[in-house]
Amino acid sequence: MIKSMTGYGKNSKIINDKKVAVEIKSLNSKNFNAYIKIPDEFNDKELEIRNMIFNTLLGGKISFSLTVEHENIHKNILNKELINSYLSELKEIAKEHSLKPENENLILAALKLPDVFQNEKKEINKEEWNDILDCIRLTINDLDNFRVQEGNSLKKDILDKVKNIEKLIPSVEKYEDERIETTAKRIKSKLNDFFKEEESKERFEQEIIYYLDKFDLNEEKSRLKNHCKYFYETVKLNEPSGTKLGFIAQEMGREINTIGSKANHTEIQKIVVNMKDNLGKIKEQLLNVL
Repeated sequence: MIKSMTGYGKNSKIINDKKVAVEIKSLNSKNFNAYIKIPDEFNDKELEIRNMIFNTLLGGKISFSLTVEHENIHKNILNKELINSYLSELKEIAKEHSLKPENENLILAALKLPDVFQNEKKEINKEEWNDILDCIRLTINDLDNFRVQEGNSLKKDILDKVKNIEKLIPSVEKYEDERIETTAKRIKSKLNDFFKEEESKERFEQEIIYYLDKFDLNEEKSRLKNHCKYFYETVKLNEPSGTKLGFIAQEMGREINTIGSKANHTEIQKIVVNMKDNLGKIKEQLLNVL
């Protein structure tokens, strides 16, 4: 199975008098990285949330956000002790500068200073937390489904490129005999310049055997075909396969490079360039595969 690393999910839910919103985004990354943003009151739940995300999504750069809006269950309470402290300091400052501000003005100024209002909130009980977990779970699953859909699109594109490489393998064969004949003529011509007829014949046979072995592409073609076959089999596995497919693509590249280094023929080199172009696009797509 191919899953994309990119995805998105968002859900909201009313739980008693609380509006809960969960948003989660995923981007490609070699390792699992989760950035979790939650209200301070849920700090003790972060590990539980992180484990939920990892157990389903397994990899990627994850951005998770949980917001809880309390409706009609909290009210602003004045922090009288802090306000009195602010007023004392303001009066002292005014006195130092010979100012006579109205008490009303001082109070208005004090009310604009930090932490003069305290939020009184009810604690989240176990039942409410379980409902919040359901919302989180739903959002994670939505993102996972998004990944599957994106993965199907990636799968089609990647397998098309693998098929292109597979189809190019037989096209190498029609140039192999021509390549050997050309090489044989070149060797024979050079040997005749240095040796007598009988000597050159024996040396020619030795050189041809050497070059036939050196230029033979059958092993590389066979291994490349097997790598393509293994690629198809791995895609069908019901498990994250991005890393494994990446390794197979590396092996495909190794065989293609060897064919290129042995080619010694313009048309075969063109085929190799075409193979490399398809393989480069496969590797680029695999960077976003889980």
